[in-house]
Amino acid sequence: MILDLPPGLLLILGAFILPFLRGRVQAAAAVALPVLGLAQLAALPDGVWGQVGFLGYELTLVRVDALSRAFGYVFYLVAVLSALYAFHVRDTTQHVAGMVYAGAAVAALFAGDLITLFVYWELTALSSVFLIWARKSERSYRAGLRYLVIQVGSGVLLLAGVLLHSGVPPTGGSGSIAFGKLVAEDGTLASSGAGAVLIFLAFGIKCAFPFLHNWLQDAYPEATVTGTVFLSAFTTKLAVYALARGFPGTTILIAIGVAMTLFPIFYAVIENDMRRVLAYSLNNQLGFMVVGIGVGTAMSLNGTVAHAFCHILYKALLFMSMGAVLYRAGTIKASEIGGLYRSMPLTAIFCMVGAASISAFPLFSGFVSKGLIIASVADGHMTLVWLLLLVASAGVMEHSGIKIPFFSFFGHDSGIRCKEAPWNMLAAMGITAALCVILGCFPGPLYDLLPNAMEPYQPYTADHVITQFQLLLFAALAFGVLIRYRLYPLEVPSVNLDFDWVYRKLAPSLGGAVAGVGARAWKGLLGAARSALDRVVGGAYRLHGPEGYFARTWTTGQIAFFAALMLGAYLILYLFW
Repeated sequence: MILDLPPGLLLILGAFILPFLRGRVQAAAAVALPVLGLAQLAALPDGVWGQVGFLGYELTLVRVDALSRAFGYVFYLVAVLSALYAFHVRDTTQHVAGMVYAGAAVAALFAGDLITLFVYWELTALSSVFLIWARKSERSYRAGLRYLVIQVGSGVLLLAGVLLHSGVPPTGGSGSIAFGKLVAEDGTLASSGAGAVLIFLAFGIKCAFPFLHNWLQDAYPEATVTGTVFLSAFTTKLAVYALARGFPGTTILIAIGVAMTLFPIFYAVIENDMRRVLAYSLNNQLGFMVVGIGVGTAMSLNGTVAHAFCHILYKALLFMSMGAVLYRAGTIKASEIGGLYRSMPLTAIFCMVGAASISAFPLFSGFVSKGLIIASVADGHMTLVWLLLLVASAGVMEHSGIKIPFFSFFGHDSGIRCKEAPWNMLAAMGITAALCVILGCFPGPLYDLLPNAMEPYQPYTADHVITQFQLLLFAALAFGVLIRYRLYPLEVPSVNLDFDWVYRKLAPSLGGAVAGVGARAWKGLLGAARSALDRVVGGAYRLHGPEGYFARTWTTGQIAFFAALMLGAYLILYLFW
């Protein structure tokens, strides 16, 4: 019976049972649900089923293939780890929201049509916002509202794009709601139709494209300790999957992806909030995946899937470690923490494993996945893109590979002495760290999951290992020199301006100024209209008032004269009409 359910629906339905459970039983059920979902997915064969009619459309609720299966496995896996990490939480809202969110994300992966995708796309937005609001602070409430507006706005664009794309061909649509390749064969959006462009923008918002990215850095750091781990895994990677499914080989994605890898580096360096540093780092890593989709070859798309798989795990591990610090130390500001390796040695070790993985150290997961993308760029003779990705890789080492563990656990001693993280947090971090090492040492099973056939790829070549070590050592040397000579940006409380300043501060200011000008213009217009009306009323009063011309007593002859005059005018009009 479970096999008959669309993947992900088990989590959504099971989430409604959680409110009737309490304490450890509820938390254990939250762990068990994605375990059952993972077993269900492993038993499902490839294929398409679940076709139903809806408003004249034929929906395909389930499509299982290599691409959706690879993302599905890691989504279920991180849902298990996130639920284990949240085992100590006694908040029904968070457990229910986490399961619905994870289930909706999984179900969206296996949607075979755009309408089904839209339903789950919006459900991920509506459920995930409760993980932000559950922190119950004014900042989280406001950040959650902004997050919800942007995420629902992405869904509105998606729906509009679906309606345009599914129109009959004379209107520019394809006449189909099938969720397949949406970009034109030439790889340009200009040839793809207005519907495809709107869908692309909807995917881009969720993927945090440049200028559309600030919801990520705004909302994720304001979520609960455990909620941020859930958030880091699903929303943006669902968008990566959607782009890989609908827009492989779209050339503009290469430029967008390169920009995404570069600009977050500078913000991550100067940011004081460690979870916000990780949010910028997440944006950076998404850029590598977007480049792989834009290149569009079998190797680059496999690299995107592999990097998404590894990234979900090591990014969750880094958010887990910083969440543990926040949970025990009560703060996550780099200026307020430091020296925590004395109190939280295991958390420090797990954090360093995550840092090594995201930095693509040999024998760690990032090394075997990022290399596929960079190699595909080199094979395409995109020299400038290749060089920029190498620069971005060095930047990752600096802000996530060094800054996160150094300022959290080493660096200056903040004097904070606290307990180690709870057992369930340590268990979740330990399992995730082990997976990062296993994938880095034995990438074969990961490569077997990849969707496209290609020549066997060997990450551990002398050229690849030496090049990567050179990058990592250069980044470490640069960090050491900057720290030694006090040139590294100080870790101080600050507010860093990003593009969200445009719509959070500048736009309201301009709107207020425009509203003021409009109010003054409206007031002037009303004054002019009132003056004109006063003149009309005054003129009428002079004619019809008590002393007016028409208020006087007229003789019979005058009345007869005016009647004859009007009759004559009527006859003239009648003759010449």
